[in-house]
Amino acid sequence: MIDIKSPVDDATVTTSTRDLHVVPVRNYGRWIAAVASLLALVGLVGSLAKNDNLHWDIVGDYLFADLIFDGLATTLWLTAAAMLLGLGLGTLIAVMRLSSSPVLYGLANAFVWVFRGTPLLVQIIFWGYAAALYQYVKIGIPFTDVTFFQAETNSLLTPAIAALLALGLNEAAYASEIVRAGIQSVDPGQAEAAHSLGMRPALTMRRIVLPQAMRVIIPPMGNETINMLKMTALVSVISAHDLMSNIQDVYAQNYQVIPMLVVASIWYLALVTLLSVPQAWLERRYGRGTARAGHVSPLRRLLGGTMERLGKNSKEQNR
Repeated sequence: MIDIKSPVDDATVTTSTRDLHVVPVRNYGRWIAAVASLLALVGLVGSLAKNDNLHWDIVGDYLFADLIFDGLATTLWLTAAAMLLGLGLGTLIAVMRLSSSPVLYGLANAFVWVFRGTPLLVQIIFWGYAAALYQYVKIGIPFTDVTFFQAETNSLLTPAIAALLALGLNEAAYASEIVRAGIQSVDPGQAEAAHSLGMRPALTMRRIVLPQAMRVIIPPMGNETINMLKMTALVSVISAHDLMSNIQDVYAQNYQVIPMLVVASIWYLALVTLLSVPQAWLERRYGRGTARAGHVSPLRRLLGGTMERLGKNSKEQNR
């Protein structure tokens, strides 16, 4: 074996390494952009706070009014019910689109084509005025006079039910694509291994494929939930007594449009912020073991570094 030694003396290398002073990179552009952004934000907040046209006294009077809380309750249950309907039906449609049956595949494609291809506002108005198309809702044997159930459409399709159907069916079309993408992201070998163990396709989908697909499904589905919360404002066109409907009823009487819209914006921002917390937790929960699982936002890094420095200072003081 040939021993090749470096011509540089080890002591010289050690001494030069000790004398080396590491200087961090100065990101002056980043600091300038941050300061400029903060100044712009402070200026905007200051101008809004001093703007008398916003009538902050009216905003304060209606921010916690009973009428607003009634609208919030309707908005929240519409969001939850529409997402449950959309996710359940969307999962079924996604499985149908992946089926080898041409009938199931064709029906699922037709559903997605109709409800994803027409505007949500049109669907809400359609369901709200469905009685103009069918005066009665009947359940019986087709092409015969046998009827098991019959009721007036207006009595069944109340504004709240019409809003739920419109939001839920529209969401099902989009949720089906999200679920289908999540299912297709799972390695086909997982299903083949389950089948080799004697598991039926339905059990394989429920116990093997869907749990692994959640890592892909959760982030966009969280965004769909937040988007659904905001889209409930569209049901005000059929007076479904949600938050936006009640806001419109108020400013139709007092003509204070801008202050009432500020009240609505504050509550929507608060609800979206609350929904973002479980979304972030679910993304971290189902994203374990991936590259993005270790990603920490700049705000969390800043808070974490601050808390770490405070902990070190307290330990030094205790010593």
